This record gives sequence, C-alpha cells and structure tokens, in this order.
Amino acid sequence: MTQNTIIAAVALSAHAANAQTPSTPRETTGGGSGSEARPTILLVHGGFVDGSGWAGVFTRLRKDGYTVSIVQNPTTSLADDVAATRRAIEASTGRVILVGHSYGGVVITQAGNDPRVVGLVYIAAFAPDNGESVAKLIANPAPGAPVPPILPPKDGFLMLDRAKFAAAFAADVEAPLGAFMAESQLPWGVDALNGAVTEAAWKTKPSWYLVATDDRMIPPDAQRFMSKRAGATVVETPGSHAVYVSRPEPVANLIAQAASAVRVASSK
Repeated sequence: MTQNTIIAAVALSAHAANAQTPSTPRETTGGGSGSEARPTILLVHGGFVDGSGWAGVFTRLRKDGYTVSIVQNPTTSLADDVAATRRAIEASTGRVILVGHSYGGVVITQAGNDPRVVGLVYIAAFAPDNGESVAKLIANPAPGAPVPPILPPKDGFLMLDRAKFAAAFAADVEAPLGAFMAESQLPWGVDALNGAVTEAAWKTKPSWYLVATDDRMIPPDAQRFMSKRAGATVVETPGSHAVYVSRPEPVANLIAQAASAVRVASSK
C-alpha cells in the first residue's frame, strides 16, 4: 500500500434525529429483558484514540439512567476489534445498542449482527457495505477533501502527526485536551484499515447517524452519503471529528432517541 493510498483512506476514516418519543411511567432504567426495559448502550471508539474520549457522553447517559459500557477495542485488526465488541455484548444484560465513532462504525457494522443488538448509532463514522473496508471506501477521495496528517506506517501501525493532530482531529476541543489527545494516541493497525465487512448490520437493524459538519477527517458529504445509503435517521451538528468529546450533549441526545425508538418498536 502506498502512502498516498493510506492518506486517502484515513481522509475519510473517521443520526440522526428521529422524533423524540415521550417516556412512559413503566419505563425501567436497566438492561432488563422486558419490552419496557431500556437497552444497554455500548460505546465503541475509533482509530488513534481509546475509549476515554466517551467520558462526557457516558456521564450524561448514566445520569439519565442508562446502563452504559465502554468497549476498549485494540484497533489492531477488524477481527480483533469485533471480537472485543462481541465480548462486551455477551457481558451485557438484555438488548444492546452499539454506538461507533469513526472507524468504530466499521466495528459496529460487523458486530451488530449479534441478535441482541437492536440498533446502531454512528457518530461521524464509517458505515460500510458488504465487502467494504475503510481503505476501499476512500480509495478515490473527492477533489479538495482535507488530507489528515497521517504518518507513514511503522511496524504495521499508523499515527497522526502530533503537531497537526488538533487541527485535523479535534479543532473544537480545548487546547490542553487536544494536545493530550495528540500525545496519547493509540496506534491504528493497517490490518484494521483494510478489514472488510462481510455482513453489514444496518441492512437489517435500525440506525441513526450524527454528521459532524466541521469534520476534517471524514468529509461531511461522505458522512451524508453513507448515512443515506444505510437508511439511517440523520442529525447534523457543528463539530470536529472529535464531536463526541467537544459536544457530548447532542451525541448523548441522539443515542437516547435511538434507545427510546427501539423500546417503542419492541413494545408494539
């Protein structure tokens, strides 16, 4: 793989709001198996970062009574990351909603075929079709698309240039945190970049998508294309690729709307 191909792939790497359903007096807050129980929410991070970035979203959802867990996928390969997500699903009680950011969208698209998964939420994420990988999705980036500062692979892993990380990945995150994110990067495996989905869960499961309109890792138009193809309910919000860090409230609101929608659907 050439450096240009890798850069093109990462350039794209990195829901939509349906009408909010009122809660009912019988709503429960755990991951119970009854039709009135809220599903468990599993948050899946993408490349170059770990699950700690979900802190703001996690706190808001927990405060609202949801059962929430963070999947610390290793980002070594798609198979490894799907396996980590499946372990988290198995450890959960009742039904599950998977939430993926960036490359995490590829992971939930594959792992979402588990029968306990009742919904998928994509946050500025890839939503690949069958046979697609991150590399394949962005083999031909649009003219003028931003080029993330990806460094040449080393020992099978990719990193972003630390000096340029904040501008590309987290432009609206407070400067000290953006600098920390740059220094604490989790190397992203080239095998993860090339991992292809075999069965896209969004073909059979409802999905939601949040488009970050200021994203410089995955162009907003690419996000709109993928979300439309998946038939997702879409909401757009200003924000960088790290919108789940900088603006956790609209992210948490969309996840809560998805959870409410699957509860209503299961009770009919």
